[in-house]
Amino acid sequence: MLVRNQKSTFKFIFSILFLLLTTAAVVLSGSCSKKPEPADLVILNARIYTLNPAQPWAEAVAIKGEKIVFVGSSREARRYVGRETRVMEAGGHLLLPGFQDSHVHFLSGSLNLNRVDLAGTRTVAEIQERIRKFVSEHPDLSWVQGRGWMYSSFPDHMPHKKYLDEVVPDRPAIMRCADGHTSWVNSKALALAGITRTTPDPPDGKIVRDEKGEPTGALLEGASVLVSRLIPEPTAEEKYQALKLGMKEAAKWGVTVAHGLGGEFEELELFERLKKEGHLLLRLIIAMWVGEPGPTEKDFQAYEEARARYNDKWLKVHGIKLMLDGVIDSGTAAMLAPYEGQPENSGKLFWKPEDYLNAVLELSRRGIPISTHSIGDRAIKLTLEAYEIALKESGHPELRHKIEHVECVAAEDFPRFAHPGIIASFQPLHADPDPVWMTAWIKNVGPEREQRAFPWKSVIKNGGQLAFGSDWPVVTINPWPGVQVAVTRQSLQGYPEGGWVPSEKLRLEEVILAYTIGGAYAVNEEELRGSIEPGKLADLILVSQNIFEIPANKISETRSLLTVVGGKIVHQELGN
Repeated sequence: MLVRNQKSTFKFIFSILFLLLTTAAVVLSGSCSKKPEPADLVILNARIYTLNPAQPWAEAVAIKGEKIVFVGSSREARRYVGRETRVMEAGGHLLLPGFQDSHVHFLSGSLNLNRVDLAGTRTVAEIQERIRKFVSEHPDLSWVQGRGWMYSSFPDHMPHKKYLDEVVPDRPAIMRCADGHTSWVNSKALALAGITRTTPDPPDGKIVRDEKGEPTGALLEGASVLVSRLIPEPTAEEKYQALKLGMKEAAKWGVTVAHGLGGEFEELELFERLKKEGHLLLRLIIAMWVGEPGPTEKDFQAYEEARARYNDKWLKVHGIKLMLDGVIDSGTAAMLAPYEGQPENSGKLFWKPEDYLNAVLELSRRGIPISTHSIGDRAIKLTLEAYEIALKESGHPELRHKIEHVECVAAEDFPRFAHPGIIASFQPLHADPDPVWMTAWIKNVGPEREQRAFPWKSVIKNGGQLAFGSDWPVVTINPWPGVQVAVTRQSLQGYPEGGWVPSEKLRLEEVILAYTIGGAYAVNEEELRGSIEPGKLADLILVSQNIFEIPANKISETRSLLTVVGGKIVHQELGN
């Protein structure tokens, strides 16, 4: 009996010991889990704003191939360091998701890097000096081209040929306004184009004339083509070299994705060459431009063929661009009521409303996303109406359509932005309240409509989605001045005190969201990129200053120390 009890006791003790040993082994196995596969790139000791609500802040990231594999502490990240891993010390700098520019004209912006840059000029004398210097440095050019002047730099808010003749008397010259909707040409260019007092205005534009009917050298909207069509087209090689410069310019400022909305579709083979030769430094999403009265079957065929050929994470055909009106500065945006002091002018739609609606409906039925240039409240209202109908009837619940610019919205239309398929695509630097930039805009809309200018916060409050960009070359592709303006509603010089229409200011977090996840959402890629979390594409920027900790009026001084796209370093100022 005693022996049997001893055996039972030993058996019980052995069972307990076995259980304890098994448990310890499991615990030990868990604590000494297999080391993860080494990463290609590990960034340590950063201040990472992830935009992932489940993990808003971190200090290290590991990248394998084109994707993020780890986000967390530097101590844990070191487990991803292998013999071939590149380790970069961030030194406490702020790391953000790469910025998306949701509205660029990439070829135009790139070509403009080698033309007269008139951005930021404030007087006729300053404009002339820049042109004079450029002309002296480029004596062999047959045409002198430039861009970036603003209306308020000139008497009566409109340029005159005499100012250009004084500095370029011997060859044709054309200087495009910053907004791209007005050209300023000299007498040589007018003569070469055969533009006289008897030349009729084109249907989509206007030749500005003096009191005697003589052309002044200002050409609005489609009238610019009367001169620009005479300019020799850059060769394919000239375009290619310009695009290489443009890529470096974007990477320098931390732009990792751009949505091309004019001029890119026709140059897809050049962009493909950039990709093959290793010079495509950002992801490009490219829309096809279609004019009134709407796309033909030939257009649809060209679009579908291009989409089938260019449809990867680096070069992707996505959507159709439509242009519904002009700009407020020159009085060509379509408004519900006349411009202030211009009882006969409400601007005009570039499309017949029925043609525009039919185009939006047909594109939507085919599952093609749309980006519509709509600046005036009348154009915006028509775009919202067309989008609402089309999204309801399309049969494509995934569709998301963008409204580009959205500068002056009718008060009753704000709730309509709550539709998840409608994205308000703004360019914050367009709202720079510097008098040189904004005087003509404010004068034309008048005091009541001014309170609804560039209504970023109002769109958010009504449940809308924002996507931010630049409209390069209208303004610089550098996003940081735009970030500052969005937060302060002031010029970079601090005007006006307290901000212009300050109720539309955004929090910094809202601005970053619009430049990252907002841009990705607009093109159905928010699951792919836009935040820093495992599984997403490794598009990251390490910036020169922590914009969360500095005065808001210093944000524009930010630059990228490190730009990473798909795990590849495309720009680096960091020392390691």
